[in-house]
Amino acid sequence: MLRRPRRNRQSAAIRSMVEETTLSVNDFIYPMFVMEGQNLTTEVKSMPGIFRYSLDKLLEEMAVVQDLGIRSIALFPQLGEDKKDKTASESYRQGSLYLEAINKIKNQFPDIAIMSDVAMDPYSADGHDGYVDEKGNILNDETLPILAKMAVAQAQAGADIVGPSDMMDGRIEFLRDALDIEGFSNVSIMAYSAKYASAFYGPFRDALDSAPKFGDKKTYQMNPANSREALLEAELDFNEGADFLMVKPALAYLDIIKLLNDNFDLPIAAYNVSGEYAMVKAAAQNGWLDGTKTMVESLTSIKRAGAKVILTYFAKEYAQL
Repeated sequence: MLRRPRRNRQSAAIRSMVEETTLSVNDFIYPMFVMEGQNLTTEVKSMPGIFRYSLDKLLEEMAVVQDLGIRSIALFPQLGEDKKDKTASESYRQGSLYLEAINKIKNQFPDIAIMSDVAMDPYSADGHDGYVDEKGNILNDETLPILAKMAVAQAQAGADIVGPSDMMDGRIEFLRDALDIEGFSNVSIMAYSAKYASAFYGPFRDALDSAPKFGDKKTYQMNPANSREALLEAELDFNEGADFLMVKPALAYLDIIKLLNDNFDLPIAAYNVSGEYAMVKAAAQNGWLDGTKTMVESLTSIKRAGAKVILTYFAKEYAQL
């Protein structure tokens, strides 16, 4: 036999030499949760090892995160029902918990890149990503000015990247124009381009207490059966000025990550979501899988598919390796 592929697998040194995909902490954005209160740290029951932090505790955790070499975070707020209304006004109110958190993190950890979340659901009395009318319809165009106020407020607070996760049509161009008008032309937009109406989001909604109060999100999030539609969504976001194109979730949509990577000359991001994290943790706790090896293999598969950026709750655990 002239070709024996096993020759290139015969030792750890040779395997490393020919390794095609290499993971790095620099690939990761670490999602983190801030909540109201003082001196509070609460574990998310469905996400072992992941916590909500009051702002004072979050700043302490940020020092740990930075020391581990994690250079980017995505921040999400958990708010009480008294802070929620029809127009998500808390999202752009000066002095709000979320904006204060962005500002304090940026001031104390200026080298950390902060990605914000632009969507109404954490602040909405309806729990939806868009404005809901009296008939229960999620109104697309009426939502865009609210998202723009939110994005500008986050940029003013110090966000480096805004992440519109709402899936409203036309929101990338609307946000780009609003940011540019306010002097934030250097603030990036990471578009949740192919965000699917997935069953894997459950633990995240537990973490934020942001589940819809009625219905579901299928009129704006994508049908998991579709792939060509992802090309349409990505093309629109590309043309409207997005700086990154994201696929969410990641593991059940590796083909979509590859599809976008093959078709667009922008960095492709993938969100290794809460349910994907929870599955690995639950199996590991039951002794069904080696949690560390499964984590590394899963993250490697996401990068191998074409993701240049991976949002993952495993970022801290991987960095500790």
